Amino acid sequence: MSEFQGEIIANGILQRKSALYRERRLTESFWSGETHHVLYHTTIPFWLRKNAFEVPDRLALIEGIPDASKRRTWTYAELLRDAERIAHALLNKYKPGDRIAIMAPNIVEWALMQYGIAMAGMVRVTVNPAYHAREIEHILKTAGVSAIFTMEEYRGNRMMDTIESIRESLPSLQDVYDLQKLDEFMNTGKPVGLPEVKPEDLDVIMFTSGTTGTPKGAMLNHFGMTNSIRFMAIRAGLEVGGVWVNVMPMFFMGGNGFAALGTLQQQATHVLVVEFDVPLFLSLMEEYKGTFSLLVPTMMEAILAYPDLGKYDLSSWKYILSGASKVEADLVRRLKSILNCDISIVCGQTEAHGGYTQTFRDDSPEDQAETIGQPYPMIDFKIADKETGAVVRIGEEGEICIRGYQVMQGYYNDPQATAAAIDEEGWLHSGDLGVMDERGFVRFTGRLKDMLIRGGVNIYPAEIENLLKEHPKVDKVAVIGVPDEYWGEQVAAIIIPKSFDDLPTLEELDKFCLDNIARFKRPRYYAFVKEFPMTATGKLRKFKLKEDVASGAIQLESLANAQE
Repeated sequence: MSEFQGEIIANGILQRKSALYRERRLTESFWSGETHHVLYHTTIPFWLRKNAFEVPDRLALIEGIPDASKRRTWTYAELLRDAERIAHALLNKYKPGDRIAIMAPNIVEWALMQYGIAMAGMVRVTVNPAYHAREIEHILKTAGVSAIFTMEEYRGNRMMDTIESIRESLPSLQDVYDLQKLDEFMNTGKPVGLPEVKPEDLDVIMFTSGTTGTPKGAMLNHFGMTNSIRFMAIRAGLEVGGVWVNVMPMFFMGGNGFAALGTLQQQATHVLVVEFDVPLFLSLMEEYKGTFSLLVPTMMEAILAYPDLGKYDLSSWKYILSGASKVEADLVRRLKSILNCDISIVCGQTEAHGGYTQTFRDDSPEDQAETIGQPYPMIDFKIADKETGAVVRIGEEGEICIRGYQVMQGYYNDPQATAAAIDEEGWLHSGDLGVMDERGFVRFTGRLKDMLIRGGVNIYPAEIENLLKEHPKVDKVAVIGVPDEYWGEQVAAIIIPKSFDDLPTLEELDKFCLDNIARFKRPRYYAFVKEFPMTATGKLRKFKLKEDVASGAIQLESLANAQE
């Protein structure tokens, strides 16, 4: 039997064996690795070549911009052709294993570069186009990036100028390219032999922060990315030949991971939407007969509330993948009633090559709303005692830990952080708290890590705290998340000023943040206090700050554009 035939059989196995997830009953909060699923020792180049051979004329990539007359498309044969052209051009200047960064919003050149970098055996490094100089410098320097593909500007952020301003501090950076002139770059490449890319080779370094506030580069390989995302796509309902209308940013896992590699492995069509805009999204769904999308709850609510929703023919739309924040049971029911879409909820983290638990599409609305589903196949999953790491009883809270192929290779050039995240037995400690029932369904209950989520995007308070402490009028600062009906959480900064006689204005603090970090990270609320609640050992009691804000003991002041 060929490997291609094995893929067809494997998809069938995944569908048939899902019943075993219903029948399993646990006696402790431990889900053992499965043996009836299939892991493939494959790479991104393998899937590109496979699809170009089997379905060369199927649309692989569509440019989802408002002007339909200017939209560009690629079949799988054309996608392989351009990925190879990019790989040749890269190999004329760099070598396999070199790190190549992409800093741009959702333009189709992002996806082309992703595949070209993989074909060249190089490592993709993702950079948020909203980042400022200090954030960009840290990522490019830490990863030892050789070249970056970016744009002149994005929403007022002059990215090329910013990168040029920090070039002297980036000894490894050889070249800065305009991603919107990718054709010119492709034409510079003379044909060379393409390297053999192996499953264990690095595919991408994605930077994720932590309690220290210093972003760390999670090293993710082809084997982990392709297998984890294939399981995600199939459980979520992306069919072979389906159409994924994607609004998730390509610089996050949801875009360059879930959407780009999910469609690739299901021989599906990736409609890459330039940005989330309800009428644009709906028109693309209608025109290209979209079957699937990944949407966070705020996006789904915006779609359901759109007054002209009924004007669009959305009969092809079958499945929605969601996550990042709680999806209420009522929202699940309304999606089914109004759009006739089934939903799947995914939970995970970058360090785990994406998701690690997910609901099935036919799980009850209550399980969709109250749990994050059951663990992925072929991994060990446990709820562990926060102190000892021992498996806890069913129904008892502990830390979510996973072990197996999904665990990252480590943090790039940071063995100390790697050792803190992955223990000697190979368990990745997620920093998330959860409870498992006897069926293996997991309920998310909180975080050990100091993190908040605004509109589906992770924000790490320590990074903002470290910045605000540099302000000349700020002595100490604690950043917390406060509930927000639309965004899920908003950022609030509680500050001990150096002098109450010379308080910084909110506008002054806001400008200081906007000059140094991405807009979405900046606090929308502030409060000035004389002291913080501390433990007997001198540790900050952030939960007490949150309680004081909720009770009104600490009054937050809102920026005029707090909801922006």
